[in-house]
Amino acid sequence: MTLSPDDILYWQYGWLKLNATIVYTWGLMAILTLGAGWITRNLSHTPQRSRWQNLLEVVVLTLLKQIADVGLSRPRPYLAFLGTLFLFIASANLLSVIPHFEPPTASLSTTLALALCVFIAIPLYGVADQGWKGYLKTYLEPTPIMLPFNIIGELSRTLALAVRLFGNMMSDAMIISILLTITPFIFPMVMKALGLLTGMVQAYIFTVLAAVYIAAALQLHTDDPASE
Repeated sequence: MTLSPDDILYWQYGWLKLNATIVYTWGLMAILTLGAGWITRNLSHTPQRSRWQNLLEVVVLTLLKQIADVGLSRPRPYLAFLGTLFLFIASANLLSVIPHFEPPTASLSTTLALALCVFIAIPLYGVADQGWKGYLKTYLEPTPIMLPFNIIGELSRTLALAVRLFGNMMSDAMIISILLTITPFIFPMVMKALGLLTGMVQAYIFTVLAAVYIAAALQLHTDDPASE
């Protein structure tokens, strides 16, 4: 039983290593990129649309609503980033039903990379909305004494994002592996289904938390118009 896809090594040359995390991460990115191109190759503006386009529109509209609900009154500028986070995490967790597929979200290196993306995106969006002076001023509020605590808060919530997603996905894989060795075949299948539900919930939570952190950086109010 492996605790992380990082432990599955496919190739190594000196300090260069190719493990399951890298293989499945790039494979998943290729699937999402090719899938997006295939679904959007013939977009229709008429009621007669493909099922895939209908599914994509449901996902996009749902994400826009969720982004607006957390306080980002103009959700469209944040859709690409937050939508990509959600689709990557959700797809990685859903594909775990495929035999021998190791979800990259079960690796701390992957979840930390995703959390760092959020960590970098927050000041970028904040500066774009308020300018350098306006954004940096938020670290001095309500008093300049809070500067080190605000910085520590930024770092700690980034670490919390990474560890929360990693812990949930790794524990799910461990439980299923243990049950496969001590229980009949049907029960682990039920746990696998519950694991898929947990994976989707984790994708939703990670995306919503990222949106909340961005909204806090922009200091927007929920009573603004809900969309562009």
